Amino acid sequence: MSQPLTVTLRILDKEYQVACPPEERYNLEEAARHLDATMRDIRNRGKVVGLERIAVMAALNISHEMLTGNRQKSQAMTDQQQQISELVNRLDQALARSRE
Repeated sequence: MSQPLTVTLRILDKEYQVACPPEERYNLEEAARHLDATMRDIRNRGKVVGLERIAVMAALNISHEMLTGNRQKSQAMTDQQQQISELVNRLDQALARSRE
């Protein structure tokens, strides 16, 4: 395991220093960019005031995106498994008929 490094992230015009493994640096920076964009969007809409409230709203929005995406992936996997099962059944039936 590599030695953690300190990465400086800029989120909503504030700098934060975060330690992370070197191999995770890109993912951390990408997450910070996503968070920054989400927070800026919330701030620019003008309906939420205060850094803490903006951060909470951003966390809720990002959590919702993640959960919705996970549910959609899970449903897609279920649908694919069902299609595969149906294809296997059809193949089994075709093979059984060809043996007759």
